[in-house]
Amino acid sequence: MGWLGTLIVGLIAGLIASRIMKANTGVLMDLLLGVAGAFIGGLIAQLLTGVPLSGGINIWNILVALGGSILIIWVYRLIKRRK
Repeated sequence: MGWLGTLIVGLIAGLIASRIMKANTGVLMDLLLGVAGAFIGGLIAQLLTGVPLSGGINIWNILVALGGSILIIWVYRLIKRRK
């Protein structure tokens, strides 16, 4: 998936994950957490399946990115809570 596709999928996943987790972060933070989640989710999916995700913007990439984004928001909350 190209960088533009990653940004779009990350933004979608970040916005959805933010609503699910009730993160109350801004759109920019949703984008950053979503892109990080897309990257982490893609790595985890590749490790579990042995197949790299590609194909641009589709439901499977969004779901994987959503899972990664939820994980990233959870870790972000843990770090923020300790400060």
